[in-house]
Amino acid sequence: MSHAVNAEERPIILVVDDTPQNLSLMSGLLRDEYRVLVANHGERALGLVAGDSPPDLILLDVMMPEIDGFEVCRRLKQMPRGRDIPVIFLTARNEVADEQQGFDVGAVDYITKPISPPIVLARVKTQLLLKKARDLLADQNAYLEAEVQRRMRELAAVQDATIMAMASLAETRDNETGNHIRRTQHYVKLLAMEVRYHPRFRQALESDNEIEMLYKSAPLHDIGKVGIPDHILLKPGRLTDAEFEIMKSHTTLGRDAILAAESILNAPDSFLRYAREIAYSHQEKWDGSGYPLGLSGEEIPLSARLMAVADVYDALISRRVYKEAFSHEKAVQIIAEGRGSHFDPDLVDAFLLHAHAFREIAARFADAEHGDLGKT
Repeated sequence: MSHAVNAEERPIILVVDDTPQNLSLMSGLLRDEYRVLVANHGERALGLVAGDSPPDLILLDVMMPEIDGFEVCRRLKQMPRGRDIPVIFLTARNEVADEQQGFDVGAVDYITKPISPPIVLARVKTQLLLKKARDLLADQNAYLEAEVQRRMRELAAVQDATIMAMASLAETRDNETGNHIRRTQHYVKLLAMEVRYHPRFRQALESDNEIEMLYKSAPLHDIGKVGIPDHILLKPGRLTDAEFEIMKSHTTLGRDAILAAESILNAPDSFLRYAREIAYSHQEKWDGSGYPLGLSGEEIPLSARLMAVADVYDALISRRVYKEAFSHEKAVQIIAEGRGSHFDPDLVDAFLLHAHAFREIAARFADAEHGDLGKT
């Protein structure tokens, strides 16, 4: 009764032999414990393996017409559904070379005829137990890999949410920038992609992950503006020297805010590292005349040098409370004039080659109140 109830759960054994008596003998031996399929030639066996219910184990004769058992096994191991099915050769060929060939083509065992029923049953059971263990391990590995991927996606989502939440603080303080943070992050990614194989930048930008982190971190470049008083941040006219000194502090305020976040994470080399570099150093200039430290050349982190080009271009083509928007052509001219003084020369060269792409980004993420920016 128990066999009938659990029939569908029993392993499937495929017996392949061109002799009807052998098929009948093996079916009788196995059917009390297993579901038995039979095939009287190799092509039939391969067809069953490719079907909807492939067997869990195959007992395979060697000497058969058309294609012998060795060739059947060889083909089986090339099939997606067949490569993991254990094969036991069941044959009258008892030479050592034959047995070796059987293992060479992928069999897990080799039994010579005339068979001993208890030995056959024991070896079949052993191989099925081993297959079950392998399948379980494969399932566990697949589950663990899927779980790792899921948690990585969750972590990436947390990172993105953290960055955009922090960036939105700066945007609410200076709402005329509109899509500025979105445009600049696309500029930075575009520029990084264009110079990633340049000898000076290859090591820093060879990883897709590094470029993606630059892209994600770019929106935090002005996070420090949350600490700048409104009468300075939103002043429509020229800043006094004293006011400008306060405005310059947004780089340090931004760095300190990100450092505080990193200290909570207890991860000084976290995903916020680029954001910290960009916030602190994007106002530095190639010739050393920038702020807050007056760094020059390659003392300035590459992330900040990329942002400097992106930030200035976008500021030029955007309307502010203190200025009207420049045309794309005028902005390109100003960037070009800053080559080797304000900006890294090689980054300016890349910008000039792909200025049209900057213009396209500006149009795609144009602010609603002046949607033609980047098109003039």
